[in-house]
Amino acid sequence: MMEKTDLAAVLAVARGEAPADIVLKGGFVFNSFTGEWESGDVAIAGATIAGIGSYSGQKEIDVTGKYVTPGLMDAHLHIESTMVAPRELAKILLLNGVTTIFADPHEIANVLGCAGIELMLAETEDMPLDIFFMLPSCVPATDMETGGAVLTAAKLDPLISHERVLGLGEMMNYPGTICGADAVLDKLALTGCALCDGHAPGVSGKALNAYLAAGITSDHEATTADEALEKLRRGAYLMLREASGAHNLLDLLPAVTPLNCRRCCLATDDRHLDELVSEGSINYLIEIGVAHGYAVEQLLQMATLNTAERFRLYDRGALAPGYKADICVFDNLVNFQPQLVIKNGAVIVNKQKLLWQSPPLLSAPANTMRLENVHKQQLQIPARPGKKARVIRIVPEQILTEADYMLPEVQAGFVVSDTRRDILKLAVWERHGGNGNTGVGLVHGFGLKRGALASTVAHDSHNLIVVGADDRDMLAAAVALQEVGGGLAVVADGEVKALLPLPLAGLMSDQDTEFVQHKLQQLHFWAAELGVPENVNAFNCLSFLALPVIPRLRLSDKGLVDVDQFALVDLWE
Repeated sequence: MMEKTDLAAVLAVARGEAPADIVLKGGFVFNSFTGEWESGDVAIAGATIAGIGSYSGQKEIDVTGKYVTPGLMDAHLHIESTMVAPRELAKILLLNGVTTIFADPHEIANVLGCAGIELMLAETEDMPLDIFFMLPSCVPATDMETGGAVLTAAKLDPLISHERVLGLGEMMNYPGTICGADAVLDKLALTGCALCDGHAPGVSGKALNAYLAAGITSDHEATTADEALEKLRRGAYLMLREASGAHNLLDLLPAVTPLNCRRCCLATDDRHLDELVSEGSINYLIEIGVAHGYAVEQLLQMATLNTAERFRLYDRGALAPGYKADICVFDNLVNFQPQLVIKNGAVIVNKQKLLWQSPPLLSAPANTMRLENVHKQQLQIPARPGKKARVIRIVPEQILTEADYMLPEVQAGFVVSDTRRDILKLAVWERHGGNGNTGVGLVHGFGLKRGALASTVAHDSHNLIVVGADDRDMLAAAVALQEVGGGLAVVADGEVKALLPLPLAGLMSDQDTEFVQHKLQQLHFWAAELGVPENVNAFNCLSFLALPVIPRLRLSDKGLVDVDQFALVDLWE
């Protein structure tokens, strides 16, 4: 609540009896409630919008002919997926007009448990970007993988009362939710837990009824317009996602109508740093939608007021009296790169220049790379003559996979990578010091002709995942990441060609954006040199091949996972 004296000052400005601190003069002002563009000034008193109309101020900024909107919001993302620390990410998002985000820290929680969540809360204090959190509901996501932590309802309970924790993050255990598993119900029943985000790919009919009846009120995993409409009809907020690996926005926008659009939000989910820098964040999603003929007013509602109301934050999302002065100014309604960004009543971006300098990291966890000895026997797959193997098939530009059955290449009694048919070995090493498991499988569609790629960004348990054209390079890539505490690596001919260390839990860099971006460029260059096609985002694709809650076939440290059956299955048909 605003202090009495501050409120009195706002009211005096609103009445026109006192000058505003800042007035944006002469712009087209977006009304989030009605979808209209109004001509008028925006008067700011302190951190609050005092009024829309004709005002004077101590500082007046001419925005004549420009478009003034509320600060943008991202309804669902994982900070860790950007591979930079929160303070570094904040710089990028503010430059793109994003002033509020809703993050699920389940990536770092899968490595460090509650300590990882507490680290993220500490790192995001006192920033000009508002970062709210949804507590990870599924650590681990399933019992078919080995993570670094197990978060029960009892462990989560002390965190639910934090002022920036709003509820439970994406409930990936949809089978457990639907059947009413005790552990799931305990989490849903956490005292004060008013909100729960969903994660229910392909769930439909009575199963969807049961899932939503549990109190889950959103979903970001729809991939078709029909799926999106069914979830909207059953009362879920629809989060339209455009991530680095899952490009769903244009498939879902046909489901959005003037009658249902207020139940729709925009989300980036897992978006890599290089794309955030080159393309943008939520502003990029708006740009895509506008370029394909969708109404900018609906898209702006999805990116502002709708998201605020979904998370029951009634102090933002609109340019209206009494609302938080989080504001973007755009030159046009084609290219959504803000020229001016105001956060809490202060200019934070001016002429695409950031006026905030982030302090250094507050703390960093110890090395989380507790990998057992890596050796070639772990990669061996004894052949079964005449038997077909289950092969994970990549679906370009999606995180869904398909299951194929193929005769593998065999040499000296063991299965080997077959670059001619693009059937490559895939391995997942448990790296949390738990059991030393190694799961080995096959993947089709990656395109590597030689060498290997490795990553400790491997959703959601973030074990070490490696794909390669030969065992030697796969082992060399694994060892390279073992030595630097996790990260991303490209190896060819036994030599490390590109390497990005991620010392913060094997997920994030402790360096600035420019350093990480440079390393990513090197990694992508070498991935392409080794054969990865243009329509495959190599490391993003690799990171999801271990995720056992997205259909259809995945690989964990425990072996091959058939997500449709929600069970471990044999490599051989």
